[in-house]
Amino acid sequence: MLQKTVVIGMISMLSILTGSKPETGPVSQTAEPEPKSVQVVITAKDTADRLTVKESIALSSSALPEAFTSITIDESITYQRITGFGGAFTEAAAYTLSKMSPEKRTEVLTAYFDPKKGIGYTLCRTHINSADFSLGNYAYTEVDGDFELKHFTIDRDRKWLIPMIKDALAVEGANFKIFSSPWSPPAWMKTNGQMNYGGQLKDECRDVWARYYARYIKEYAKEGITIWGLTVQNEPAATQTWDSCIYSAKEEGAFVRDFLGPTLEREGLGDVKIIVWDHNKDIIYERAEPILSDPETAKYVWGVGFHWYSGDEFENLAKVHDAFPSTNLLFTEGCQEGGVRLGAWDLGERYAHDIIGDLNNWTVGWVDWNMVLDERGGPNHVDNLCDAPVIADTTRNDLYYQSSFYYMGHFSKYIRPGAVRIAGSTTNKALETTAFKNPDNSIAIVVMNRTDKEIKFNLKIDQKAAACSSPAHSIITMVY
Repeated sequence: MLQKTVVIGMISMLSILTGSKPETGPVSQTAEPEPKSVQVVITAKDTADRLTVKESIALSSSALPEAFTSITIDESITYQRITGFGGAFTEAAAYTLSKMSPEKRTEVLTAYFDPKKGIGYTLCRTHINSADFSLGNYAYTEVDGDFELKHFTIDRDRKWLIPMIKDALAVEGANFKIFSSPWSPPAWMKTNGQMNYGGQLKDECRDVWARYYARYIKEYAKEGITIWGLTVQNEPAATQTWDSCIYSAKEEGAFVRDFLGPTLEREGLGDVKIIVWDHNKDIIYERAEPILSDPETAKYVWGVGFHWYSGDEFENLAKVHDAFPSTNLLFTEGCQEGGVRLGAWDLGERYAHDIIGDLNNWTVGWVDWNMVLDERGGPNHVDNLCDAPVIADTTRNDLYYQSSFYYMGHFSKYIRPGAVRIAGSTTNKALETTAFKNPDNSIAIVVMNRTDKEIKFNLKIDQKAAACSSPAHSIITMVY
């Protein structure tokens, strides 16, 4: 059971719907910025501010007070276009929500997917077959030698996972893409004869495994769920105690070139995006280079996915972009390991630090791991417990919004699909910043301060400036 005394936000969605003060709801209402002014939205430690809309600040051509720090925005210099921000639909999240009251379930989905009352997620992930955040190992056909997929069924997903996705799609204003990732093929397709502990895809099963992806996409389409993209394999270089499967770069590239890409095209699914790697940044270039250097493989590849578990290593993203500028870079998973840390402020700061660093190095989207977990940080069938932006106490029917929820919202709510990154620079490295121009021509600037002190700065845009302040341990989104 969780203790309320350390909670960042245990909130009723009713307070959002009735327009109560920001501290009584997950997300404050969006206000339109005044002409020639900058709207300021803030989340700050040791305050009630959680995505709170503050009084706008005026941009002026007049001289401003001297400030040691300045942030300068130049919209004439542009970079990558954003696909979206979001989190993952997992069986663990879906099962956890099934144990909550209908009102709490609706509250969570509204908080994540409503672009006005919530933080407006636009890009999400889910799993093909089981993942560690499932209640156990399962595959869509577990009949040994079912090469014709006669026993293929997604009935397991219809119990919890598909209803969660459908309910999210039904949220007012919801508009998100989904990509899917396998953690392991069925046990009978693998060299070790089980879904856990690594193993490899048998050579003779490469064709049926490619057809498996296509069948999955078509079965989900029958449920009214469009699968926008696929990653080839979650963490293909890691032998885990849970669902896992090992590919070398050569093996992954050959599977895409000779089986997965041609199969999707043959099945009328050639528009489904294929994402390779889907693992850490430490060796992302070494894994991407042999795949993308082969034109017959690269023609099927939309992007390279990556996780954060090996550290920042932002320069490796730039290296991939510089070598293959037409290939998209997508953050496909990240979470706080080790179970629930209720009320920890550094969770949000870890998220935003990585998001800003990734975005400033050509990343087109950022997808969190589990959207919801229970009071232990599960369920997880090998007890690999983690944290999530929303924790559901299933024993008390209470919801807890972690700092990571609000920090995610500073990006997902204000940087929308189709936004283009523009140049932004700071004279003080203690302020981490990125800037985007949205399709509606609004400019969203995110500024984070992880230090213990307030930092005053001048914001400079279009030959005008405004005096601003970044409180200690805060994140600000400014919309112009």
